[in-house]
This record gives sequence, structure tokens and C-alpha cells, in this order.
Amino acid sequence: PVSGRSLTLSSFIFRASPCTTNYRKMSYTAVEKGQLNSLEYRVYFKNSSGVAISPFHDIPLKVAGKENVFNMVVEVPRWTNAKMEISTGEKLNPIKQDVKKGNLRFVHNCFPHHGYIWNYGALPQTWEDPSHTDEHTSQKGDNDPLDVCEIGFKVHKRGAVVQVKVLGVMALIDEGETDWKVIVCDVTDPLAEKLNDINDVETHMPGFLAATTEWFRIYKIPAGKPANEFAFDGKAKNKDFALKVIQQTHAQWQQLVGKAVDNGGLSCENTTVLGSPYQIGADESKQVVEAAPALSAGPALEPIVDQWHYVKL
Repeated sequence: PVSGRSLTLSSFIFRASPCTTNYRKMSYTAVEKGQLNSLEYRVYFKNSSGVAISPFHDIPLKVAGKENVFNMVVEVPRWTNAKMEISTGEKLNPIKQDVKKGNLRFVHNCFPHHGYIWNYGALPQTWEDPSHTDEHTSQKGDNDPLDVCEIGFKVHKRGAVVQVKVLGVMALIDEGETDWKVIVCDVTDPLAEKLNDINDVETHMPGFLAATTEWFRIYKIPAGKPANEFAFDGKAKNKDFALKVIQQTHAQWQQLVGKAVDNGGLSCENTTVLGSPYQIGADESKQVVEAAPALSAGPALEPIVDQWHYVKL
């Protein structure tokens, strides 16, 4: 067995080209490794067969048999501050905390927002190609999977794989790159039946989209950076637009994992993408996880993580 705290989460698998299409019930286990609140902390993933997998490449984008329902990998639970993300450059792409100048990164609490105001994560099997200039934003991609803001009421655990419905998308322009933010809702949320497009969010959750725009605009200001900019005047585009963005970035991921384009240093190793030149065996993927240090207690978070910052534009 792999040492570390684990959490089993259910989803379905849909393998699209270049994968072989295969429908079956699939669950995922998030395995924590390394010292908590440290540079070595990682969250790896295993499938229901116990095979170590990549959340970037092996978890399917779409949920089998459900139209426009997608899998979301939760990197950051709502109300938390640690800037966790899928490590695109490490083998099997574990979740780890972002680092700047050797220090762990935390987002500031910009009053009245505390930490991330949604469950934040990524859509697997998507990739924003840094060589592609988007026709709508005139900016190139940010070299990451699509970012996702899940707006339901639950606080999901780090490493959860959640089935979500797509409502819309915002386009943040982050240091000269297109950084799409897909707005989604957990399909089991009490409001899910009423939330079918972006306009429904304002109807049933008045003020939430405005708060989301404000959060992204100001969250870097306490660190001495200017306010972030948006395409489309900061307005969210509708579901159909978002689905086209997802389709485009999924096609770009297919090019990446199929080795049709240079990976630019990204780790594309996977265990289930049939036909991918980067596919590795279960024994090799197991060794990656077992080589990581066992989960252990770490230092307490510094009190400054909870500090309020008052931002005025």
C-alpha cells in the first residue's frame, strides 16, 4: 500500500481520442505525501484499480452518458488560502503548493473575501497552448489546464473529483496571457437544476458574479501588483461560449499528449491514454508515488495568513 492519508472519490471515465472510448464506473483516491505545509507536500491520485495516475492526463474530461457534465479536480477548497495547483512539470502531475522565491504562496484575504470564494480547481485533459493566440483575447494561453470556479455551497476536499455542469466563463488577462476561468456548479448542489447558464447565476445568486470579478481583479494588489485585467470588460460569457473554449483546449491537450507538439518541459506521463507516446506502466507509476516521503505533520500556518487587506481601486 502507498503510505499517506487517502480519500476515495467517485466519478465516471470517458476516454476520447486519442484514447479508446471506454465507459465504466471509476473512483479516484487522493493520496497525500510529504510534510504538511511544506515544500515537499504533494497529493497524488490512484484509480479504482489502485494504479497511480495523472490528474492532468488520466482523469477524463467528460462524464460518460451525461451531456455537458464534466469532471473537475479540486485543488483549493473554498475559504482556504494555500495556492495549490496541479504540478504540470512533475511526473504524474501531483497537486502541490505554488512557490515564489522559495516560499509557499498564499492568497491574501481582500476584505470582505476570505481565501478562495469558490472551490477552485482544473478541468483534466485540457491545456491552454502557450503558442496559440486566442481570437477573442489576442493573448496566448497560459500553459496550464483550464481553471474552474465551482460555485455550489459544499466545501470540497483537496483532491476531490467532482461532477460539474458548465455555466459560463471569464477571461482573465494575467501578465499578458489568456487565463480562462470556467464557472461551474456541482451537479448535486440544491441550485443545480436552476443553474443552466450564466444569467441564471445572477438570478439565483445575486452579486456572486460581481464578487468573482472583484476577487480576480484585486487579489494580487496586496502583493504590490496592479489590478488584473479582463477581456470582455470583465463580463462572463455564456455556457455555449464556455463549451467552445473547453472543446478547443481539449483538442490542444490531445495534441500535447499525442506528442504532436513540443511539450515545452511539461510532464505528459500517463497510465491510461491509449496510443499516447507518453504512456507508462503501472509499476513505473507506482514507483513515483512510493518514492515520495510519507505524510507527516508540518508546521502550523503563520497567523499572517488570516490577515485582512483593505483594497481600494
